[in-house]
Amino acid sequence: MTESDTDSTLRERVETWLSREMPIIQMHGGTSAVREADPETGEVIIELGGGCKGCSVSDITTNNIEAELLTWPEIEEITVRVPDARESLGGPDQAESIMGVDRTEGGRGDWGSSNPGKDHL
Repeated sequence: MTESDTDSTLRERVETWLSREMPIIQMHGGTSAVREADPETGEVIIELGGGCKGCSVSDITTNNIEAELLTWPEIEEITVRVPDARESLGGPDQAESIMGVDRTEGGRGDWGSSNPGKDHL
């Protein structure tokens, strides 16, 4: 078995585990990708995207993934990255989307705010 076979096997095992044990990622429109799975160092890097960006429970999902994978004997270090939704949308300084729609949450408030304000009916 070559080194790349071992790497592929660890990567495939982690991807299979994510699909089987973390269906909430896909159920909520999210994606997961194993960016690195190095059997030599035991380092695994996973990136969550799609609906995970800006999701209020992405920290819980991240913690659950880390807690489980750290129990695997071949994994020494796990990093789960979740990109900030504002970065992919142009940040809080970009008021409009490409379509000209107000991009604050539902057009009701500041970035990340679910409170429409005192003047809202």
